[in-house]
Amino acid sequence: MIKESSSIAIFGLGHMGLPTAALLAKSGLKVCGVDINYKNVEIINSGHSPIMEPGLDEIVKETVENDLLSATTDSKDAMENSKIIMVIVPTPVDQNKKSDLSAVVSACNSISKDLKKNDLVIIESTVPPGTCENLVIPLLEKSGFKAGKDFKVAYTPERALPNNTLYEMTHNARVIGGIDSKSTKIAASLYERITEGEIIMVQNLVTAEMVKLMENTYRDTNIALANELALVCSSLDVDAIEAIQAANHHPRVNIHTPGPGVGGHCLSIDPYFIVETAQKNGVDTPLIKASREVNEGMPGKVSKIIQSALKDIGKSIEGSEIGILGVAYKGNVADARETPAEPLIKNLMDKGAIALVNDPYVSPDIINSWGAKIVDLKTALSSDCVVLITDHDKYLDIKPSMIKNGLIVCTRPVLDREAFQKGGVIFKGVGR
Repeated sequence: MIKESSSIAIFGLGHMGLPTAALLAKSGLKVCGVDINYKNVEIINSGHSPIMEPGLDEIVKETVENDLLSATTDSKDAMENSKIIMVIVPTPVDQNKKSDLSAVVSACNSISKDLKKNDLVIIESTVPPGTCENLVIPLLEKSGFKAGKDFKVAYTPERALPNNTLYEMTHNARVIGGIDSKSTKIAASLYERITEGEIIMVQNLVTAEMVKLMENTYRDTNIALANELALVCSSLDVDAIEAIQAANHHPRVNIHTPGPGVGGHCLSIDPYFIVETAQKNGVDTPLIKASREVNEGMPGKVSKIIQSALKDIGKSIEGSEIGILGVAYKGNVADARETPAEPLIKNLMDKGAIALVNDPYVSPDIINSWGAKIVDLKTALSSDCVVLITDHDKYLDIKPSMIKNGLIVCTRPVLDREAFQKGGVIFKGVGR
């Protein structure tokens, strides 16, 4: 259904938008991306990726040189020859944990000004259920056209992890729902160009919106269970990691791994979209809310572990140097959105500690904005207490002899506790 001559306009060239644009361009389609960040637009048009993602820079270079990928800040220019318009913009939550759809609204308002008859608009941004029907379509219909009659609408959530985005986009299943079957099928034919994964066509827009939220809420709830079990294990002097691994040998059990909290743009936000929608429909969601409370409370729990460990060696948190290893929300990425490292660092500094941060990927501007001090790895390892937050590969080779003051709090199960203890290092962790 998608012609080789088809042109696509993509609103949003961030962590998901740019890889999507690059892959579609590589498939032979002409893609013009729209973004409000002038600097990123310039970088892309020079044939480079402003986002650190394995393999992405090469595809951007190739497709830009082949005149298949371009970027602009002018939505009218991007939409002029495009019959397919995609919206892949950020959708965070505000301070009240309500969805902030301002970027979606802005994109749809821009699209409505230049929407053409028979265009297909695809929303990929993660949104509360009902957003396409109750917000997106009314905004697009400001064009004077009628959804389903004059133009088509589909929704498909992205499902990819930073540092493995290109592989997952080309291999994961893709869930698609449309305002009608024709919208769904045309959208499906587009994604068939870039993924070997199964295309799952669901009955409508709101079902597709709900699927993504269900997936991430399941994972967030499972992690909350693991974190709560880890805290119980600590009170019993039981190694939670060993216990969880043993429990997971049961064929119907899959407890996730405990840690310092949940970060990233999906797991820490998507559950609130369900809570928000449920409240509007008179439905309570105590389990989802409790899971969020547990995971958001983990940085505070880690702070208490650090304070207790320092006390055991006769030191106070006030005035102590805390070497933080990694602030990205997951290993080997530069993404620090919603990272549990931020509230932990602020908690420690509020108690008078000196936060010495090392992260090989995250922008220094982000770390500086928290009031922490950026240091090299050797300096971080020489602090009063070393705290491993992010499992970057760089930290996996740390040896007991490198911990100069003999105390480490490892919030991820990536270092050998027994080896450190044999090396004379006090080893603490979440559930260990």
